[in-house]
Amino acid sequence: MSSTRKALLVTTVSGFVPQFEMNNVRILQSMGFEVHYATNYHTPSYGTDNHRLDHTGIVRHQIDFVRSPFKPANIRVYRQLKKLMEEQHFQLVHCHTPMGGVMARLAAHATKTEPVVYTAHGFHFFTGAPAINWLLYYPMERFLSRFTTQQICINREDYERVAKKFHAKYVDYIPGVGIDLSRFHEKTAAEIAEKKRELGLSEKKMILLSSGELIPRKNHETIIRAAARLNENFPDFQYIICGHGILEEHLQGLAKELNVEDKVRFLGYREDMLDIYGIADIFLFPSYQEGLPMALLEAMASGLPVICSDIRGSRDLMEPEREAEQILCKGGIMIKKADDVEAYAQALRQLAATPQELVRMGQANASRAVQFGSERVQETMKMIYERLV
Repeated sequence: MSSTRKALLVTTVSGFVPQFEMNNVRILQSMGFEVHYATNYHTPSYGTDNHRLDHTGIVRHQIDFVRSPFKPANIRVYRQLKKLMEEQHFQLVHCHTPMGGVMARLAAHATKTEPVVYTAHGFHFFTGAPAINWLLYYPMERFLSRFTTQQICINREDYERVAKKFHAKYVDYIPGVGIDLSRFHEKTAAEIAEKKRELGLSEKKMILLSSGELIPRKNHETIIRAAARLNENFPDFQYIICGHGILEEHLQGLAKELNVEDKVRFLGYREDMLDIYGIADIFLFPSYQEGLPMALLEAMASGLPVICSDIRGSRDLMEPEREAEQILCKGGIMIKKADDVEAYAQALRQLAATPQELVRMGQANASRAVQFGSERVQETMKMIYERLV
């Protein structure tokens, strides 16, 4: 048996670790672990390939993950993970994503591999979730908590539920995956103008921005429909959407159907998001479900005012002040119903009419983002790893 200490990270899709977990990789490596990563490299997310894993020192293992818990292919996934754990003798397993968490914990239990850490980036069951989510996912997660040494939750709602009802040995709340605040700085007028020219955007137009996969959960359709309701009294604008996914063709068709194809730009997956946040005026985040959304946190750290849906995770980041038809926050407006098209249109009209308020909200968001900085998260994660090993 090798004397090298080995840690295994497990996720369903391969873009997850380079997008969200490199801080944890570096912590484990600093503790002397050789870090291995088991995932499906044929289904990258947050990009179109796996180049961000190059030169990281991570040892890669292909696992034929599927997203659905009901496919027979999961039997093969379980066997692959079980064989990997039997061969490599890991001293720690840290799993993420719903199916990554399920299959890794089952395989670790079968092979007596421990300790096992599971970070829930937003359970499928939450206040207001469909009943079917509670029937399918809640019993499964509660059962698997018996095979979990350390449960980590990244929003308060999940943490409070798990701490009361689940069976993991340790349960901790961590405010997200941590954001490196040193990467954010205010853009100069010249930098903003140059980026707009690069993207073919007019310097005179108000820039509305959304970022996220083009999938149903992200709900980009609602903002496109809201954009179609903005009349000549609204400033001339461009709505840009960063991300790729299965709904791209549908959303492009919808923009054309609503006669706003000249107003809506699809920029695909971007690795220059910090520059794009810097040219935007308002960030829009209408998602139906999140754990603790990194795109929203990055927009806040960039000093953008926000209009977002009133959901778990987003609620943790924003600071609600008073509630009427809209939920007013220091840094923007939260919409009670994620698919309320007119509410989004009205919120846009409201913010666009008060340029000074936009500046104040952006400053409030930048201050709020400091509480979710990576230094605090890394300190807690290092403590957790040291406690376990």
